[in-house]
Amino acid sequence: MTQRWKQKPPGSNWGEFGPDDQRGRMNYVTREKVLQGVAEVKEGRTFCLSLPLDYPGGNALNPRRNPPRLAATERAGKQNFCFPLGDEIPGVTDVVCDDLVLLTLQYSTQWDSFAHIGSRFDADGDGRPEIVFYNGFRAGEHVKPAPETSRGSLPFEGTRADALGIQNLAEHGAQGRGVMIDLHAHFGRERRAVGHDELMRILDKDRVVVERGDFVCFYTGFADVILELRKNPDPKLLHNTCSGLEGRDEKLLKWVSDSGCAALIADNYAVEIIPTSPFKPMPHALMPLHEHCIFKNGIHLGEIWYLSELARWLREHGRNRFLLTAPPLRLPGAVGSPATPIATV
Repeated sequence: MTQRWKQKPPGSNWGEFGPDDQRGRMNYVTREKVLQGVAEVKEGRTFCLSLPLDYPGGNALNPRRNPPRLAATERAGKQNFCFPLGDEIPGVTDVVCDDLVLLTLQYSTQWDSFAHIGSRFDADGDGRPEIVFYNGFRAGEHVKPAPETSRGSLPFEGTRADALGIQNLAEHGAQGRGVMIDLHAHFGRERRAVGHDELMRILDKDRVVVERGDFVCFYTGFADVILELRKNPDPKLLHNTCSGLEGRDEKLLKWVSDSGCAALIADNYAVEIIPTSPFKPMPHALMPLHEHCIFKNGIHLGEIWYLSELARWLREHGRNRFLLTAPPLRLPGAVGSPATPIATV
């Protein structure tokens, strides 16, 4: 295929894995990396790293994302739930429950695909920015909004990421070595944007080493706050608690690139602390870490994971590495997915 860009964003790795690549730094998660993860299993103990998918409750974190809605499927005008098949077939004893869900794919514990965040960038080198995604895939051609004439059961039914959809992560296999960085142990629930120098001090103090192809997890305590609120989220509290990465720190972004990490994962809302005030001349990205990871370098982000029990166990046992198994839904065309990751130590 002809290369889709004449110039690539500064600090990006477009083309590193070929012009048509849709897996980004997951290409570093090789058979050897999976075996490194397996080698971290000493106890055979597992930890669920997902919140219940109906948390945080409400839509205080994001007004466009709502809790899942469960319903029964329909059976001849009746609900197909606790339905005795003997009502249709005399003499049989089976009772059936069958349900469906309307699910916002990035409501709770989630993966972001590379189609989740693009940018207005002059990839053609003609002085006019166009909407492009990782590796130069184009809005409208490869990542398609719903047709203007959409008349589905949902207002904008028919969106489709023909490139960069979340199925690419599922098909590669989201399994390998996880590495825990325990920000909560150093900052508690202080609202803090952690930059490069602070992060390096933490890595040194806790003897954490990040290598190419690792899944890097940040425990901040944010998911604990979500659970404590019991589906009654307080927007002011949620947006002013716990730490995250400082995406405006160029040294930190360079470390992310140089580390070779396959993914960044956190128990907070966006991995980074989203800036609330302008920080550089316009135009600029609202979420600079998202731009750097998803748009520029093909690094998946995992958000709102439940890392608390695992982080405590690792610290108590003087460890920070584990086997991570975290497949998203294999849902072609979707730009994100809920996840129920498992860590094994």
